[in-house]
Amino acid sequence: MTTTHRIGTISGLLTILLATAIFGEPRPVRPSAPGTKPTIVNVPEPQQPGGEPQGIVQVANLVYAGTKSSKCFSDHFLVKAEKESVISTSRRFHAVKLASDELFAFPLVIMTGEGDFILPDKERDNLRRFVERGGMLLASAGCSSTEWDRSFRREMAKIFPDNKLTALGLDHAVFHTVYDIAELKAKHGKPKPMEGVSINGRLGVIYSQDGLNDTEHSQGCCCCGGNEITNCLDVNVNILAYALTY
Repeated sequence: MTTTHRIGTISGLLTILLATAIFGEPRPVRPSAPGTKPTIVNVPEPQQPGGEPQGIVQVANLVYAGTKSSKCFSDHFLVKAEKESVISTSRRFHAVKLASDELFAFPLVIMTGEGDFILPDKERDNLRRFVERGGMLLASAGCSSTEWDRSFRREMAKIFPDNKLTALGLDHAVFHTVYDIAELKAKHGKPKPMEGVSINGRLGVIYSQDGLNDTEHSQGCCCCGGNEITNCLDVNVNILAYALTY
């Protein structure tokens, strides 16, 4: 299947999903005088937690381990997703606490950072339920932080003891949604394979030890001393499409 055909297929699926979300409920009709046509009432579209219409795909930037959060994961891929598919996206991330119920309103959430961390039990439980209910976590070690990588692996082992974090081959569907990604490219040398946690055949967690942060499009950020996937824009667009269609 060519990239053009694949984009068309994904676009068709997303159009149906978004149209159902927007137009699924009948529009109310205002009674009219005898002999005249009824008036369709224009009701504002319901708003999501981020304050945007339900037809707009929102992505959350997690606040975890109490107050830890990413400051250097670029939202530029959201712009690219909207330009090159029918995914209508918010142009910015929404900060969401991992322990909050608001988490479940988002199809894709991002967790990244540097240094060591420990998740409280409430955050672990919420993340497990989020993934089991069909949500997707995109995780990335900021500046290829070895401490963050070690902490993340420890937390995944505790949260998903029966579904281990395993390497993903480039034949996985996540690399062939909007774009056909034949290889991962890195700033320094050969990149490490991306990894994931799958539940019932569906990828619920995807992780890059090298990093998918796209610091080139982040103000005041750099991957100083670390590595980074350089074709991360295409990878992140694919991840978003996968989260919405699988």
